[in-house]
Amino acid sequence: MSVELLDDLEAGELSVQFEGEEPDTLLEWAIERFAPRIALSTAFQYDGAALLHMTYEIDPAIQVFSVDTGRLPAETYDLIEAMRERYPSLNLELLSPHAPAVAARVKKHGPNLFYRSVENRLLCCQVRKVLPLQRHLAGLDAWITGLRRDQWATRSDIRKVEIDHDHGAIVKLNPLAEWTEDDVRDYVREHDLPYNALYDKGYTSIGCAPCTRATRAGEDLRAGRWWWETNAPKECGIHCAIETGGLEHELRALVGDDGD
Repeated sequence: MSVELLDDLEAGELSVQFEGEEPDTLLEWAIERFAPRIALSTAFQYDGAALLHMTYEIDPAIQVFSVDTGRLPAETYDLIEAMRERYPSLNLELLSPHAPAVAARVKKHGPNLFYRSVENRLLCCQVRKVLPLQRHLAGLDAWITGLRRDQWATRSDIRKVEIDHDHGAIVKLNPLAEWTEDDVRDYVREHDLPYNALYDKGYTSIGCAPCTRATRAGEDLRAGRWWWETNAPKECGIHCAIETGGLEHELRALVGDDGD
């Protein structure tokens, strides 16, 4: 049975209350409040490695999920195996996109449509990432993310406790909001946590293999994501709702009006 969820006012008050607190303080409160209908979302980057360690220490049975788009780098799958070894009772679920929707997209646009336009890239992200996430979040009251304010301009004003109106008004928790990239890296080193080997090759943000490259000195942390695009959001739609002209029409044609 679902617990009583928060409204925007309560979420705002709690966000102020937890500002300045360590991430595990918020995690302990959230797990006590929302378990078992709470889950940690991870893309197996530095922040995900840190959060997984924190949440597992509090509750080894915590639900953990990640979206397996089918185009992830080999290094990400290697890390998943390392995580399973590090955390013996890891309750991890890998979400897969709806196969007929992927097949329809590839048949119409080809496997690498994302290089041709921002709209095509967003369509690919929607089918492979956003829709599987939406289906999973429909069964939760709260989810935990690794979002930080220093990651990109669209994330600079995130709060530690939010109402996720894009996903059924469930509670969205961002325990690392105040942390910096250095804070996360220091935590990973201090606790000797497994991490994605692509970081040692110059990557600073890791997504799908064809859409991610290493960054150069002086570039923003997310500059390696969809690097061929200009004046486009460095977002896939999971954490930032994105509207594009023909996207919704294309999605209905591909996956049906019910979004399955």
